[in-house]
Amino acid sequence: MRRAVESVWDYPRPPRAEATSRRIAARHAGEPVFDSTRAVRVLETSHPPVYYIPREDVRAALSPSTRRTFCEFKGVASYWDLTVGGTVVPGAAWSYEEPSSGYELLTGRLAFYPALLDECTVDGERVTPQEGDFYGGWRTKDVTGPFKGGPGTAGW
Repeated sequence: MRRAVESVWDYPRPPRAEATSRRIAARHAGEPVFDSTRAVRVLETSHPPVYYIPREDVRAALSPSTRRTFCEFKGVASYWDLTVGGTVVPGAAWSYEEPSSGYELLTGRLAFYPALLDECTVDGERVTPQEGDFYGGWRTKDVTGPFKGGPGTAGW
C-alpha cells in the first residue's frame, strides 16, 4: 500500500505525538534491537518523524546513561546505552520518564538514533537518519523536506 507523502513543513510546532501501527524495527551487530507495531511517532516542523518504542518491545539490553537534556515541549530526556551482539552503543536511545503535559503517550517508550544502529526500518523500508548528531528523525520515501539538522540549518 502506497502511503501519502508528508511534508515536514506541514508538521506542527509544538510537536504532536500520535500512535502508529506501522512496523518499526532495528538491528545492530547482527541482532534484533526492537520490532514493534505499537510505536508513537512525534511530528515536529522541519524534522522527520521520531519513533518511540514500548520498552517491552526492545529485545536488547539497555543501561541508563548520566546524560540529560531538556526539550521545551516534552521535558527532561534521559539517555540509554545499548548493548547488543557484544557491542555497546553509548547514548543510542532516549526517553522522557516523566514527560510534560500533552506528551503522556511517550511514557514507557524509547526513541533510538537511527544513525547509531546498523539498520532501522519503517514497514520494511530502510530509513535514512536525519542529519546532525542531535536529532533522531527517521527519513523515509513518504516524508519530504528540506530537513533541519544538516549544515547551515541551525538557525531554522
